[in-house]
Amino acid sequence: MRLKNCHNFQDFRKLAKKRLPAPIFHYIDGAADDEVTYRRNTSAYDDVDLVPSVLAGVEEVDLSTTIFGKKIDMPLYCAPTALQRLFHHHGERGVAKAAGKYGTMFGVSSLGTVSLEEISALNDTPKMFQFYFHKDRGLNDAMLERAKAAKFDVMALTVDTITGGNRERDLRTGFTSPPKLTPSSLFSFATKPMWGINYMLREKMQLPMLQDHVSEGTSTNTSVGDYFSNMLDQSMNWNDAEKLCSQWGGHFALKGIMSVEDAKRAVDIGCTGIMVSNHGGRQLDGSRSNFDQLAEIVDAVGDKIDVICEGGIQRGTHVLKALSIGAKACSGGRLYLYALAAAGEAGVERALGQYRAELERDMKLMGCTSVDQLSRSNLRFR
Repeated sequence: MRLKNCHNFQDFRKLAKKRLPAPIFHYIDGAADDEVTYRRNTSAYDDVDLVPSVLAGVEEVDLSTTIFGKKIDMPLYCAPTALQRLFHHHGERGVAKAAGKYGTMFGVSSLGTVSLEEISALNDTPKMFQFYFHKDRGLNDAMLERAKAAKFDVMALTVDTITGGNRERDLRTGFTSPPKLTPSSLFSFATKPMWGINYMLREKMQLPMLQDHVSEGTSTNTSVGDYFSNMLDQSMNWNDAEKLCSQWGGHFALKGIMSVEDAKRAVDIGCTGIMVSNHGGRQLDGSRSNFDQLAEIVDAVGDKIDVICEGGIQRGTHVLKALSIGAKACSGGRLYLYALAAAGEAGVERALGQYRAELERDMKLMGCTSVDQLSRSNLRFR
């Protein structure tokens, strides 16, 4: 299978599986416990039908929307995800360039593998920094100041990783960062020589935001679940979030909101947006899907802050359904990570191009020429 044969999310997933050693593929692909929430994040969209209109004059379609005070050219952006140069040596650089080509936002993780300063110089589109609240307050302060200095547009505090989810695939494969060979994984790494050559001979794998403060994940092997459980501050509370919002002084979001009461409190502490998200099903298995929970959160706070639907997106129609509920935009990780793993920057470009084409085509078939014309009158729930 080759990149030119990738026409949708599942095609990119298949090519990524072909290119990556099993521990790294399953780190992207897996979720918590029985992966019920992970599957529901996508299947939830199947329980809602679109009702199109016709004869609407749809020659020109405007896909742009405004989130966090910034216009983006399509209502879908690349959510921040960790360890991207493990998946392909282009890493965040390739994703940032692809996002810039399509005029959409790009998020960088605290566990990113390229510096904020370099990413900031790569494109002019809006950029988000995802913040993990560490026990080390000096590290927290340093990350905040670097994101400010790099002129990132949005800070998103992840609030659903107070401890690591039970990602059993990672336990079985022995996935860590940096990767380590185990008797069970040796064959998998040996059968993916191009990945190994790129990993060994190209720029050394680093976590620029963390490496001056912690060894875990950089020089000390650790799983992401163990990192969350051991390095992040489990005492983090609403006062900490409010203080961080004030220190940042710009557009600020909470990533991982799933309840109406938490959404209201986000408004109260000064947030300008929230990501309705369960971390891709990677934390609390059995939690509700983001799309299932979207309507009641939009009804509660959608007129006060930007509500983003994050996770489970595999089709342009999924985005249209979330926008019809009232989300300002959608985001996701796997929707571009498989493409990155499959073919680097070119893969992400192809994936984003396909999403844009799907969105434009589906908008025309819906009889809509701008995203603000989408509403719940377009939907029927089964």
